[in-house]
Amino acid sequence: MTVSVEHPLPDSQVVENKNHCTTDELVLDGGFLVPNPVAGGGFDAPEINAFGHTFRDYDVECLRNKQVEEFYKMNHINQTYEFVKKMREEYKKLDKLEMSIWECCELLNEVVDDSDPDLDEPQIEHLLQTAEAIRKDYPDEDWLHLTALIHDLGKVLLLPQFGELPQWAVVGDTHPLGCAFDESIVHHKYFKENPDMNNPAYQTKNGVYEEGCGLENVMISWGHDDYMYLVAKENGTTLPQAGLFIIRYHSFYPLHRSGAYKHLMNEEDVENLKWLQIFNTYDLYSKSKVRVDVEKVKPYYLSLIKKYFPEKLRW
Repeated sequence: MTVSVEHPLPDSQVVENKNHCTTDELVLDGGFLVPNPVAGGGFDAPEINAFGHTFRDYDVECLRNKQVEEFYKMNHINQTYEFVKKMREEYKKLDKLEMSIWECCELLNEVVDDSDPDLDEPQIEHLLQTAEAIRKDYPDEDWLHLTALIHDLGKVLLLPQFGELPQWAVVGDTHPLGCAFDESIVHHKYFKENPDMNNPAYQTKNGVYEEGCGLENVMISWGHDDYMYLVAKENGTTLPQAGLFIIRYHSFYPLHRSGAYKHLMNEEDVENLKWLQIFNTYDLYSKSKVRVDVEKVKPYYLSLIKKYFPEKLRW
C-alpha cells in the first residue's frame, strides 16, 4: 500500500530542537511559542484542504459541508451526560477483541470520517501524514510520532466488530457535558434540541464541576478520542502523560482553538495543552492529497509500538 510525499526535505533541513525560543517563532492560541515551520525548513502548512477550501470552514457552500452540518445536528442532539456515562462504562470493559496497534491501523483503512470538512481519504493516510510531518520537525520526540500515528485509532468504533456506532457517537469536535454549551462550539444552534438543556444544573458556566477540577474529572462528549485513551491507559502504555492528553482531547476544539472551558483545567492540563496545540497544527494542516510510502516507514513505527505498547491489546 502506498501513500506519496511530495518533495521530501533533506535531513539537513530538519529542525533538530524545538524546545527553545528563537526569533523565527510564532505564537499559538495558548500563548506559547513554536518555531516558524517555513523559516525553519520544516512542515509547511498548506492554505487549502483536500477540497480546495480553507481548513475548518463550515460555512462554505458545498455538498461536503451540508453533510458535515447534518452530522453535527445529530451529534448535538444525542450527546448527553447520561449517554456519555453509559458509553464509558460499556467500552471500558475492552471486551471487543484483541489485536496489535498496527493491525488496528490497517483496520482503520475502512473508515471515512463524515464530520471532517477537510478530508475524505482513508484514515491511515491522515495518520501517517500527521506522524511524518511531526517526525521531520521533532525528530527526537518519538513518543509524539507514535501519538500522531495512533490518535485516531478509536474511529474503529464505526466498524461492526466494535458495535458499529453511528458517526455522531464516534467522530467530530468534542465538548463538555454537565455545564453550559459554549458558543464557540461548531453549529451551536442544534443544542436547543438536546435533552440536557432541560436540566438547570447543566446551564451554568461550571455546571456540576468546580473551577480548576481538571479535565480528567469532566464528562466530555463520547467518541474516538476517549475510547483510544481508555485503550491505551488500560493496556499499560508507557507513553508520557502529554501523549495521553493529546489522544484524549485532540478533538476538543472549543478548548485548544477557542480557549473555552479553560476554567475547568488544572496545572497539569495547562502544561499538556502546550503539546496538544503543537500537535494540532500538524493534525489539521497535514490533511491534504500528499501521500506517504507506508511500507517504507512501517518498520520505524513498528519499533515505536514495541517500545510503548504490549504486542497485543484489548479493545
